[in-house]
Amino acid sequence: MDLSAAVWRKSSRSGGNGGQCVEVAANLPGVVAVRDSKDPEGPNLLFTPIEWGTFVHGIKTGDFDN
Repeated sequence: MDLSAAVWRKSSRSGGNGGQCVEVAANLPGVVAVRDSKDPEGPNLLFTPIEWGTFVHGIKTGDFDN
């Protein structure tokens, strides 16, 4: 998929110290792309907006907490 029009934003949970950083592009029609900001040319994960929304909801409600 061509992601050249993606507008990437860094997660608000990513620290500014060069640690684990996630970037998300939600401006593309029908897809939400996720990448590692330390490797922007590396692989991307692609989700439908519904899948991404379900994942984010799960994070916010603690579904993935140990």
